[in-house]
Amino acid sequence: MFPNQFAYHKPDSVQAAAALLASDPDAKLLAGGHSLLPAMKLRLAAPSALVDLGGVDGLVGIDASGKITIGAMTPYAMLRDSAALSNVLPMVTEAANNVGDPSVQTRGTLGGALAHSDPAADFTAIFLALNGTVDATGANGSRSIAADDLFVDLFTTALEPDEIITAVSFDAPRPGTGMAYEKFRHPASGYAVVGVAAVLTPGADGAVESARIAITGATSKATRATNAENALVGQQLSDDAIANAAAVAGEGLELNGDHFASAEYRRHLIGVLTKRALQRAAAMM
Repeated sequence: MFPNQFAYHKPDSVQAAAALLASDPDAKLLAGGHSLLPAMKLRLAAPSALVDLGGVDGLVGIDASGKITIGAMTPYAMLRDSAALSNVLPMVTEAANNVGDPSVQTRGTLGGALAHSDPAADFTAIFLALNGTVDATGANGSRSIAADDLFVDLFTTALEPDEIITAVSFDAPRPGTGMAYEKFRHPASGYAVVGVAAVLTPGADGAVESARIAITGATSKATRATNAENALVGQQLSDDAIANAAAVAGEGLELNGDHFASAEYRRHLIGVLTKRALQRAAAMM
């Protein structure tokens, strides 16, 4: 099937792209295109225009010195292959190597994934667990949005219709921080049936000072497993502490059920994958 007719724009600045979005509420941004273009071909999406960010300079690149900043149009392949990024945020490079397939890794972008807010995406959970921030620019100026505020619902974020993510940033983790991402991969699409990202920061006494655990694939958006986080804070990372946290990770969440996996099975996967992610993160501390 072919998409409906649409106009095509390739602006050379973020401001020009934002102005195009502001002038046409039915226009859509084109970043990597791996989600939007298939939807257009199936006529599940029919934008009046595409605003291609491929001609905008300054949106690709990784700065891992001090605060880690990644341009929104940086493809997964660059994340995957960055030795500097691997040294400070190994969970990011590892996950990039497991997104989709090589063609997706070459074209898919970090900013596009976060703006799309697919309920089964990998990097929404990783961004949330790492407590990242996005910089966004719209027709009325720029602002920063914290990870806990970005994802609103299914394919819905806190971005205004004319706002464009320009960069994604993370604070450098404290020495001794452990992190890991585990997912049950759909065999055809590569999306997460369930994925769990865990970041653990130790205190001076070796106990867990802070824990951020984020789940994807199981609910309508990337979601923190606050029950599991609370179960770990102040605890030494024993096998029992990890098992107890994993056991409550899915509690209080409204879980999806579909032909891929029932809600009950997803709850089981949350427990299994949370335990694996916490064990790997603990081994890094």
